[in-house]
Amino acid sequence: MNDTDVFAQYLVIGNPIAHSKSPDIQNRFAADTMQDLHYGRLLAPLKGFAATLQQFITQGGKGANVTVPFKLEAYALATNLTARAKAAGAVNTLKFDGSGILGDNTDGVGLVTDVVRNAGYDLAGKKILLLGAGGAARGVMLSLLKSSPAKLVIANRTTVKAGELVQQFQPFAVGCELSACGFVALKQQFDLVINATSASLQADLPPVAAQVFGAATLAYDMMYGKQPTVFMQFATLHGAQVRDGLGMLVEQAAESFFVWRGVRPLTDAVLAALRAQLS
Repeated sequence: MNDTDVFAQYLVIGNPIAHSKSPDIQNRFAADTMQDLHYGRLLAPLKGFAATLQQFITQGGKGANVTVPFKLEAYALATNLTARAKAAGAVNTLKFDGSGILGDNTDGVGLVTDVVRNAGYDLAGKKILLLGAGGAARGVMLSLLKSSPAKLVIANRTTVKAGELVQQFQPFAVGCELSACGFVALKQQFDLVINATSASLQADLPPVAAQVFGAATLAYDMMYGKQPTVFMQFATLHGAQVRDGLGMLVEQAAESFFVWRGVRPLTDAVLAALRAQLS
């Protein structure tokens, strides 16, 4: 463990990890809520996640955020899983207590809170398009369905994979038309289009038709950076409103903080500070 993290009660663990903004966010939350909490970062060897995590627990660690590539290992190590972690099939939040290791996933809550509260976009009765059927998409499915949309379409290069998500989450789609398709089948306009693919990491664009966007559409990219992503630029060009995933990062962190401490921090100032750092 890095010297700066020896006294950490909570931390983010991953590989790589130096770029993580989680310590800035969580320590700001702690100061704002007057919680006695120190949050650090920890680099785990690619083949040493379990041992590294156990060492942290032994040294008095109380909780952790988990980032790539360890979310599936965290899921497997948890002795108790929340409903949203089970649905996601991955864990990004761990809480350690005398009864074992609680595994949770706060990504979906982070996304929906950012869209509904921060962007002021009510999802009830809306038509949602989710691009991608990997871990990022799976992690937000339950929260999206709980927001009561009228329709949710999962589009993916491999239609079978999107169909598997539909089958898994069909029991939660109460009052929502849930379906899957390939990108080429997308012809209609949606109220919310979420890019959960990895295309933005490669400065690429998902093969989505311009027809899915309109003046009333919110195009949301889970990625963020100093400049709008290619997906956001494409959506803007075709009349949509756009938003990146920085708010999702902050809101999922706030939900993790609540899981650990039972206190829900305010996020506006933290989000504004991070946004200013990017500009």
